[in-house]
Amino acid sequence: MTRRLIVNADDFGLTPGVSEGILAAHRHGIVTSTTMLVNREIPREHIARAHDAGLGLGLHVNLTLGRPLTRGASLVDDGGSFVRDARRAAARAEAGDVEREVEAQIERFEKLARASPTHLDSHHHVGLHAPVREVVVDAARRLGVPVRSQDEATRARTRSAGLRTPDHFFGESGPDAYWSLTRTLAHLRALPPGVSEFMTHPGWCDAELSYSRYGRQREVELVGLGSPAARAAATALGITLCDFRAVR
Repeated sequence: MTRRLIVNADDFGLTPGVSEGILAAHRHGIVTSTTMLVNREIPREHIARAHDAGLGLGLHVNLTLGRPLTRGASLVDDGGSFVRDARRAAARAEAGDVEREVEAQIERFEKLARASPTHLDSHHHVGLHAPVREVVVDAARRLGVPVRSQDEATRARTRSAGLRTPDHFFGESGPDAYWSLTRTLAHLRALPPGVSEFMTHPGWCDAELSYSRYGRQREVELVGLGSPAARAAATALGITLCDFRAVR
């Protein structure tokens, strides 16, 4: 059985430095896919360059960062911003507000990208929690696109809903950068058969990212994923790099 690998860079559009880093990691390394935060100001040039480079472009469903595109009162705090903690955000969210916000994010994605998303995933994994989980599944079914599955239980539930999803998932973000070059090469060597997703967060840590607890770590991941060494290793190991459009 062949080994196929999606290397998805989350947070396209978070800041100009993050978007530039993702584009560089695709150009020089093994990043094949990204997911866009559409409630941010994103230069159209970045989106055009992603398309021109053949980078898979999905929607990063977001209910935990910044402000919503709609007016769902159950989605925001007293200041009108999303609740940052994913569990709290989902627990207080009304299904109707989530549905309207996700639909608005899909519409904005299609307007910005002039295409449908290649897949859906979610910021801070908010899509793992009800009622967001069901809304994302319904949206993916309507669009006919795959979704991310972070574990076996999610994968089984996703497939039972008739949706496509990769066979394996790897990745995390925390106090230390996950995708150092050493860890990237180790994961490539141990990659199982089937379709795997690496969830990654490469980028340049620009001034707009100074608030983030995962800022400088992005630059470590940019080296680990965006280097010719990573690409050469994938080639030598016979790994086929792809994006979510290859998930069947």
